[in-house]
Amino acid sequence: MEMEFSHVPVLLSECLEGLNIRPGGIYLDGTAGGGGHSAEIARRLTTGRLIALDKDPDAVKAAGERLAGLPAQVVESDYADIPKVLDRLGIPAVDGILLDLGVSSYQLDTPERGFSYMVDAPLDMRMSQKGPGAYDLVNSWDVSTMARVLREFGEEKYALPIAKKICRAREKKPVETTGELVELIKAAIPPGARYEGGHPAKRTFQAIRIAVNSELENLSRCLDEAFGRLAPGGRFAVITFHSLEDRMVKQKFAACCKGCVCPPDFPVCVCGHTPEGRLVNKKPIEPTEEEKEQNSRSKSAKLRILEKL
Repeated sequence: MEMEFSHVPVLLSECLEGLNIRPGGIYLDGTAGGGGHSAEIARRLTTGRLIALDKDPDAVKAAGERLAGLPAQVVESDYADIPKVLDRLGIPAVDGILLDLGVSSYQLDTPERGFSYMVDAPLDMRMSQKGPGAYDLVNSWDVSTMARVLREFGEEKYALPIAKKICRAREKKPVETTGELVELIKAAIPPGARYEGGHPAKRTFQAIRIAVNSELENLSRCLDEAFGRLAPGGRFAVITFHSLEDRMVKQKFAACCKGCVCPPDFPVCVCGHTPEGRLVNKKPIEPTEEEKEQNSRSKSAKLRILEKL
């Protein structure tokens, strides 16, 4: 049975306000998903247009249907390639960029996509549905590589025991399903610690998903390159869902807002470096209690907004 690509847009009103949408502007949603944010941006445009990107073919199809009749164009692409997409479309600059870095409800709730630790399904986790998936990585990493990935991308304190348990199990047969992986993770974590901080497999699944989809490399590239395609006064809004992404966005945005980079002991500035952006909000915007109650997946969301000077 094919599920509908549903997308409950997180921090929707905060994003729309933060992007400061002008009816004649050009906006880009780098993570269209089911088109929730995209549709609301496009509805506010008259002579403007929206470019909606997603690397998941299922999302591209769903967003295309949802945005039909609106001033929007859907493109199958990774947000890391925003400059290439804009070059191809002949667009020198945009007035706003939105990234929602969460995994969509559709991807989590469609068992065969292999993202969820709540149902047994083939190990996959590929957003683009191309290239090596979770099965390939889980069954090829050595112990030290796997432990490093789980520690760095999942902030999993039992990374080494989990990696050892998985690699030992692989000697008999490959780890083929999400259910098999969950059982190995549980067995590697001391019983008293299994449900500290949520489901015991949560951090490991996050780490593997980040690795499969090159999420942190792609985000870093996007933050570096896409900012350059904003028009003066244009805004860059990013919703993150875990500390690794949020830290990266916070640091990159702070670097854009920094002026002089001369050593502190220089009596006068010789670098001539001036800030390229300003933070619209000093602290990240978080969902209201009401939104958290209505959409539990919004609980860890943080929105940061940078305006290009």
